[in-house]
Amino acid sequence: MNIHTFKNEKELNEAGAGIITGLVQMQPSAVLGLATGGTPVGIYEELVKAHKKGHVSFKKVTTFNLDEYVGVPENHPESYHTYMKQHLFDHIDLPADHANIPDGNAASLEEECLRYNRELEKAKQIDLQLLGIGHNGHIGFNEPDHSLVSGTHVVKLKPETRSANARYFASIDEVPTHALTMGVGTILKAKSILLVVRGADKADIIHRALTGPIQTELPATLLQTHPNLVVLLDADAGRLFV
Repeated sequence: MNIHTFKNEKELNEAGAGIITGLVQMQPSAVLGLATGGTPVGIYEELVKAHKKGHVSFKKVTTFNLDEYVGVPENHPESYHTYMKQHLFDHIDLPADHANIPDGNAASLEEECLRYNRELEKAKQIDLQLLGIGHNGHIGFNEPDHSLVSGTHVVKLKPETRSANARYFASIDEVPTHALTMGVGTILKAKSILLVVRGADKADIIHRALTGPIQTELPATLLQTHPNLVVLLDADAGRLFV
């Protein structure tokens, strides 16, 4: 585990994007696991800049997103399909058929989970998985529980997760109650994991996740078992590591 703390957002974003860009430069057909939410926005901005400057091409890259809301249309402003297009896909040369995101509107969610697992198996292994962490320690949408599911599955979102995401919707009532998420087993199979955490409100949970006992009630603690985990923290999130 390598933990790095940055004094400002610009340095953190450049470091995160630099890790991803360096991988793709060395391995043009890399498989990337991607995340959404507020955490990776700045990193995606830096990736777009690098691409527009001609420093990196994504033509041979394949991507797999961690999750998607259930019941939110793909073209909805808060769907993760829309998020990825706005922040990354529409600004780089990644072929549309190389971008994989779970379909939260599939006729059968169970079949969609199986389909997504098959696509992941075809890719063999994610080279780099980008992650954030929820306030309750979830990774992807793998919520705290007495046991965790290895593969892609439907999850009921915890009240605290819905509350945290309410800022993106008009009201808490509009926040979806369920999501499809890549399982913890799949996440941990990635060759490398890049965990990015920002803000004083995440300082306690990231410290517990990386130093506390491993437990499914705090899913991010399982990242301690990964042989190639890189953690990027801003000064506020990393204050308990000083």
